[in-house]
Amino acid sequence: MTTATSQRRLSQIAPLMIQSEIRAMSVECERVGGINMAQGVCDTDMPGIVADTAIQAIRDGRNTYTRQDGIAPLRQAIAKKMASYNGLQVDPDTEIIVSTGATGALYAAGLALLNPGDEVILFEPYYGYHSNTLLSMRAVPVIVTLTAPDWKLDVDALRAAITPKTRAIIVNSPSNPSGKVYSLEEMQAIADVALEFDLFVFSDEIYEYFLFDNRRHVTMATLPGMAERTITISGLSKTFSITGWRVGYLTASSQWIPTIGYFNDLVYVCSPGPLQYGVVSGLVDLPENFYASLSTEYQQKRDQICAALTDAGMTPSIPQGAYYVLADVSRVPGKTASEKARKLLAATGVAAVAGTAFFAKGGGENLLRFCFGKKPDALDQACEALRRY
Repeated sequence: MTTATSQRRLSQIAPLMIQSEIRAMSVECERVGGINMAQGVCDTDMPGIVADTAIQAIRDGRNTYTRQDGIAPLRQAIAKKMASYNGLQVDPDTEIIVSTGATGALYAAGLALLNPGDEVILFEPYYGYHSNTLLSMRAVPVIVTLTAPDWKLDVDALRAAITPKTRAIIVNSPSNPSGKVYSLEEMQAIADVALEFDLFVFSDEIYEYFLFDNRRHVTMATLPGMAERTITISGLSKTFSITGWRVGYLTASSQWIPTIGYFNDLVYVCSPGPLQYGVVSGLVDLPENFYASLSTEYQQKRDQICAALTDAGMTPSIPQGAYYVLADVSRVPGKTASEKARKLLAATGVAAVAGTAFFAKGGGENLLRFCFGKKPDALDQACEALRRY
C-alpha cells in the first residue's frame, strides 16, 4: 500500500489535470453510436493528391526519421505559403519548424520560452488544450474574458491582467470554441500591449482558411514590431482534413528556433515522414480556389447548424470563422453543462461539449459547443435530430 511518505506518488500537477471533456464526450458518443459533434476531428474527405502522395512516399521507403524541423520541401512550401497568404517572409532553413501537430508546436515553444510561474494571458472562452499545456509546464494561465455574444476584446481588461510575471499572450484566430475572428484593430491593440510590456505572443492560426462573411485573416507577426516576438503556430490538419496525421508547424525569429527545435526533437523527434510528403503535395499542387472553397463550404455548414439550433430553442452565438458554434442550452435539463451534454446525447444521438471546458471555473454552464466539420449526411442527420428535440 502506498503511504503518505512513499516516494511513489503522482506529480504536483497531476491532480490539476482531468480528462478532456472533449475526449470524454467522444468516448461516450462512440459507446452509444451517436453523431460526434464534440471533437474537432473534421471527418470530411481529404484531397486525393495528399493521400496519394503520402501512400507513394511509404512505398518509396520514406519511412525513417526526418530532420527534427521537417523535410526541406515542406519547409520551403510553408515559407511560400506564408509569403503569399499571410504576408510574412520567413526563411525555410532558420525560421520554420515542422511539428507533431499545432499542439506539439505550442508545447515545444512553451518549453523553450516559458519558466515555471510565468503568467500567460488567455482569452475566454479559450481552447482547453492551451490552458492545460501551460499548466503542464507549471506556467500560470491568466484569464481575460471576452464580451458575449460577439466575444469583443476589452483592451482595458487585458491591460489590467498584466503583472510583473506576465511573459506571453496566446491568441487564437479564428478561435476554437467561439469562432471569433480578431479584427485588425483588435490584433493591433494586443500587439501594442505586447510591445509595451515586452511580451511574447503565441498566435494559433490553425483555422486561418475558415473565414465567413468576407472576413480577413490577420497574422499577428505581420504587424509592426511583432515578427521578433511572435510564435506563429498553424498546420494542415484542418485545412486538408487530416487531423490524425499530426503535421503542424510554427514560424518564429531565428533567435528562438534552435531552442524550440531542441525541445521539438526531445519530445516528438519528428512529425511522421511519409505524411510530410503528402502535405507538400497539397501545398504545392492544389489550386488556389481549393482554399476559397473551404470558406464557402463551411459557411453553408455554419448556417445549417445555426438554423437547426435556433429551431431547437438553443440560441447560437454565430461564429465568424473556424467550424465550431457555442449555443445557449438553458432549456436542456441538467444542473451542469456536462449533464446537459449527456442528456442531449441520450435524447438526440448528437454529442456536443460542455461549455465549461472553455471557461474558468463557474463559466459556460449553460453553453455547449458543436463542431460542424462533418460530412453532409452526418450534418443533415444531426440537424434533423436537434430540430426534433
